[in-house]
Amino acid sequence: MEFAKDNKKGLLQRLDEGVVIGDGGFLIALEKRGYVKAGPWTPEACVENPEAVRQLHREFLRAGSDVMQAFTFYASESNLKYRGNEAGENFSEDEINSKACKLAREVSEEGDCLVAGGFAQHPNYQPGINKEKVQEDFRKQVDVFVENGVDFLICEYFENIEEIIWAIEVCKETKLSVVANMCIGPEGEVNHISCGECAVKMVKAGADVVGVNCRFDPFVSLEAVRLMKKALDAEGLKAHLICQPLAFFTPDAGKLGFLYLSEFPFALEPRTCSRWDIHCFAREAYDLGVRYIGGCCGFEPYHIRAIAEELAEERGKKPKASEKHEMWGGGLRMHTKPWVRARACRSHWEKINPSSGRPYSASFSKPDN
Repeated sequence: MEFAKDNKKGLLQRLDEGVVIGDGGFLIALEKRGYVKAGPWTPEACVENPEAVRQLHREFLRAGSDVMQAFTFYASESNLKYRGNEAGENFSEDEINSKACKLAREVSEEGDCLVAGGFAQHPNYQPGINKEKVQEDFRKQVDVFVENGVDFLICEYFENIEEIIWAIEVCKETKLSVVANMCIGPEGEVNHISCGECAVKMVKAGADVVGVNCRFDPFVSLEAVRLMKKALDAEGLKAHLICQPLAFFTPDAGKLGFLYLSEFPFALEPRTCSRWDIHCFAREAYDLGVRYIGGCCGFEPYHIRAIAEELAEERGKKPKASEKHEMWGGGLRMHTKPWVRARACRSHWEKINPSSGRPYSASFSKPDN
């Protein structure tokens, strides 16, 4: 039987038994709060402003997250110094990654949570020719994760299947479970390898959990996962599925997702999914067979709470944050205005089609190409 540290159930056992809810987006959330610089998107906030990171972890925990993912995205030495970024001059890679792990562990101990160490694509990856260097950099982060006792590893935000296989190989040098996420949509990865083939390759490389994160909205992402599942089933391969999408609608975003949208990253708010959209996402993901369900950029704690509330019956519990939130607007029964009280029902919120809020907003966005 797989156990995490301190005899908590490990990731794979939890997935075998039911649903694991991930956390949400840190980079965009902390950029909006003034702790992360857009562009380099590196997590030196773990050292500069640890209380901001700690508090966001805590809010996701309260909302229902079962995993505290250490805030280590782009925390490799290469990313910290990429294109003149000063973070790598002020803080070491080990310093940021170690602090991130400690913050995640501290909050995880306030609940029955696992800690994940995650890393992303390398800024200097070149297909087929610099594997040793790229893996050396991956290994530096993974070594810090292992030293700090994380419960499992996540390779995330990879757009090239070759590179994520290199990442999986490094993770398999440890004894930890491996989650592998690609930032791709239904059209597949950048070199035209299909979602299904990507999933098969990741599982054959040793990943225990495969899926997608970031770049695309919940429903576009689920279509990519559906293609992965179909291919895995056809090959007779067994692996758990994960989906951690954006909380922004991106049906018009093209093959590379929200990076193509002219609104990225500072004007995405009109595209934000409502909590009711995330209820639908959680149900559709569960029915598809996805058991690791969380979010990436744009996912705030209330979005994670929506997942936890939608799957409360399957999980046998609601999150702490539900103490201040009744399902389907039930709290509105206490409102002073009768027309608002009339909205305290599922039929209203399940069918809601929110306006943009802007009387002269454009009917269609025009993605950059």
